[in-house]
Amino acid sequence: MTTIRFGILGSGFMGRTHAEAVRALPERAKLVAVAGGRRAAGLAQDLAIAHEPDAAALLARDDIDAVVITTPHHVHVAEATQAAARGKHALVEKPMSTSVADCEAMIDAAQRAKTTLRMGYHQRFRANNAAARALIADGAIGRPEVFQISMPTYAATIKAGGFGGDWAWWALPESRGHVLNSAPHAIDLMRWFTGDDVITVSAFCRTLLPDLKVEDTTLALLELRGGAIATLFSSRALPAPSFPGEDFRIRITGSAGLIDLDPYGELRVSDERGWRTESKQATVGHEGANTAFGPARMGAYVAQIASFIDAIEGKPAEVGTAADGRAGVAAVAAMFDSSAQRRWVTPA
Repeated sequence: MTTIRFGILGSGFMGRTHAEAVRALPERAKLVAVAGGRRAAGLAQDLAIAHEPDAAALLARDDIDAVVITTPHHVHVAEATQAAARGKHALVEKPMSTSVADCEAMIDAAQRAKTTLRMGYHQRFRANNAAARALIADGAIGRPEVFQISMPTYAATIKAGGFGGDWAWWALPESRGHVLNSAPHAIDLMRWFTGDDVITVSAFCRTLLPDLKVEDTTLALLELRGGAIATLFSSRALPAPSFPGEDFRIRITGSAGLIDLDPYGELRVSDERGWRTESKQATVGHEGANTAFGPARMGAYVAQIASFIDAIEGKPAEVGTAADGRAGVAAVAAMFDSSAQRRWVTPA
């Protein structure tokens, strides 16, 4: 079996997350180096790997086959295209980039280089989400007709040192705000559950936190090609604590039943027999056994790296494709346009 040698671009919370995920697969993966961000040297020391001064130096190494790109959103296009030019496969954390044009440039670069470009949609690898998809495929709730998606987070989580690390880059205007960071997960799960693209969007994008220069709250209506409709509430501006059990909640109305999906809690289903729990995941807590780097959270990231390696090796793989990444960015771009223009918008 071939061992895929990895580099990590970005050394923040998600950089460490993916570094630990790679290290959890010693039979298939080897972590070689990290570059980018003020914590790169410390991460390299902690994990006993090489520290390169920048992305170019890491990508120039001949002992790296693939990279995971975990840098701020607006940097993704430059690093992904450079990776392709160097013959490196790339797994890109969502969102793929900050514009559809950037996504297309990344796709074109990988196609020309014949490298594998995949998306970091780790929610596909959470047990409750996979179980919900299987139920829908089996017809357990009939035809999905309505999605109600809630993704509220309290404002303190954007402060340095909070759970999830220092998110200061999120407030940079070039990163384009919160909904681009959160909604691609929801868009991807709806597409993954139904096989249908988003075909039209109407949205309000707002900045509720004082002195912030980017969007922090969005309320959107969406229609899928198959006829399902959806509401999406995404915010990082709530007073603490947030609504209980609502960090990420998807409620699905089907023609023959209902799904109440908490990716970090329970998957519940109702039909003519009433409500029942189909799947349960341990809560990702802020302390103790289920910390940010405990198994409750990390299992999905480890499975995603394994699937990415499958894709590199030409095997069937559930890891998100570049087209899936583009679709998420296109839907959010349509939200921005809809809010600015006060009209329905078709994603590019």
